[in-house]
Amino acid sequence: LVVLVVFFTNLAGAALPNSDVLGLPDIVRQIFVSSGLAMVLTTVIVGQLTAQVNAADCMLDFINNYFMLYFVTYVSMAIEFSGLLHCVYLVQMLFAKITGKSMESDGPPRTRMQSFFFWARVLFSCAVLGFAFAVVLSALFTNKTSMWEGVPPVVSVVIFFLLVAFAGIMEGMQIAILAVVKLPEEDLRNHPTSKANCDLTFKGRNLQAFLIGRQILVTVCMFVVARIITLDVKPGLDKNIFDVSDSVQDKLFNSNILGAIITTVVSSLIWRVVASSFPIPFLSNPLIYLIIRLCLIIEASGLCSG
Repeated sequence: LVVLVVFFTNLAGAALPNSDVLGLPDIVRQIFVSSGLAMVLTTVIVGQLTAQVNAADCMLDFINNYFMLYFVTYVSMAIEFSGLLHCVYLVQMLFAKITGKSMESDGPPRTRMQSFFFWARVLFSCAVLGFAFAVVLSALFTNKTSMWEGVPPVVSVVIFFLLVAFAGIMEGMQIAILAVVKLPEEDLRNHPTSKANCDLTFKGRNLQAFLIGRQILVTVCMFVVARIITLDVKPGLDKNIFDVSDSVQDKLFNSNILGAIITTVVSSLIWRVVASSFPIPFLSNPLIYLIIRLCLIIEASGLCSG
């Protein structure tokens, strides 16, 4: 739901090419407006960090309202029930199979009808994700996205997958770091890299600084990814992706819903599921120490201290 909101925010608030804002000089306009930096800062400060900081201090008060119940909880549950993102459960099962770790569930075993319904949604989700990748990659390789001019298609694809992986690692980091707190201390001592990452994160006020810096980095990645994979096809003027009808191109492909599905699954949910199931192995990645340091530096810069 969060990724979907970020994608539509980018779609609604992205500056038009050569737009004149407040009579700013061209160099300022290019850096601050056309690049999307203004939209990123607005989203991070107003739409994310303010709520995150307030929720950390007033947890029960923050969720003690009908908006949270009906427009957040119920909507999130409805999206999960639809099966649109059920391919994530398949990834979780595969990781459990590879590592030999049993999957524990608080609910009763599924009946045959429930199992059929579950696996039908998994197949549906995999088909949707595969179709979304086909559309987005086809658009990237044919220069039919809103990627900045002059960037070769192959470079766009590489940047896209790198940013997706980077955002995914940061999404999983938060889950893994909070999960290891509940584990016995001796389990952490046997993994020095994970222990070093945890010691750095929980030192002083580093945890809050890390969460703020991480949120900024994730939002920046999401906005850049949205810029890269947002389709820029004018029905009736340009050749449609896969020669679909103008209505399908305009109402489905150009809506960016397919890009939102890819980003939600591949750069967020999969990494979160893996990190929650295997927090210590996830934190054993040496790259995570550098990312934590980067998050602390970004928070210390004061860029979003407002």
